[in-house]
Amino acid sequence: MTILAFAGGVLAATWRMATPLIFASVGEVFAERSGVINLGLEGIMLLGAFGAYAVTFYTGSLWLGVLAALAIGLLLGLLFALFTVTIKANQIVVGVALNLVGSGVSGFLFRSIFLNSDFPSLNIVSFNNMSIPILSRIPFIGPVLFQTNMLVYLTVFLVPLASFLLYKTSFGLSVRTVGEHPKAADTMGVSVSRIRYVCVVAGSMLAAVGGASLTLAFANQFVEDMVSGRGFIALAAVVFGAWSPWGATGASLLFGAFYALQLRVQAMNNVLLPYQFLQVLPYVATILALVSIRNRAQSPKALGVPYQS
Repeated sequence: MTILAFAGGVLAATWRMATPLIFASVGEVFAERSGVINLGLEGIMLLGAFGAYAVTFYTGSLWLGVLAALAIGLLLGLLFALFTVTIKANQIVVGVALNLVGSGVSGFLFRSIFLNSDFPSLNIVSFNNMSIPILSRIPFIGPVLFQTNMLVYLTVFLVPLASFLLYKTSFGLSVRTVGEHPKAADTMGVSVSRIRYVCVVAGSMLAAVGGASLTLAFANQFVEDMVSGRGFIALAAVVFGAWSPWGATGASLLFGAFYALQLRVQAMNNVLLPYQFLQVLPYVATILALVSIRNRAQSPKALGVPYQS
């Protein structure tokens, strides 16, 4: 295998591997910009992955699976916002509880519905790669950017749209003000609770779609705890990306590159490194990234602080 072929394979996989992180981290940017840290992304992504898988399994429709993930994200976002925004419970505790619920419920339902049944196969249909005419034939770049599946392509529209909403609209101004100076926003007539509800729910819905992409675009099946820490890596991507949609996307692509690299290296027969060492690369990269910005990251001033009117 030539170096060029190896690099092309890694780059082609990077965007695909980063897609769940992009959905989750861009959504979390809005939640944290409004002052709420949703540590429950891991559980939301797991339940989104299972819901999308179950609906697609029984209906055969991929887009109904995506809608199911959105609905699950909506419900979990409302639940999280109820406890953290309305009841003003500790956001970290609620997030950890949501992760435990997501892992337990998804595993229980999968075993109860699918593993204890006589289905001939537990695989589902998945989003196929779509080649963009002409562009997909460009040497090296074509297979990397223009031969992938629909959920990956959706991130092309998601990121600029999120950036426009956050920085170029009155809604985005309200979100940033609520996250920095909620009292000032309240004085100006902006409902702090409403803004935080909207941001938390939107972030949860995107995280659920990120989880759904694992079952609908990559694995073709559901595996217990298949999110494998991606929810926490998405949280790290938000911090590393300085709480901006473009920054979080760049960080997600960086972490996605490590996922792609370790998978590509594992597939090589002449590598003597233990596979466990390769599997830990994305998580080591996450820790190193956070350590590198420990003195430069400026979080929203009201992040994690319940607002008392």
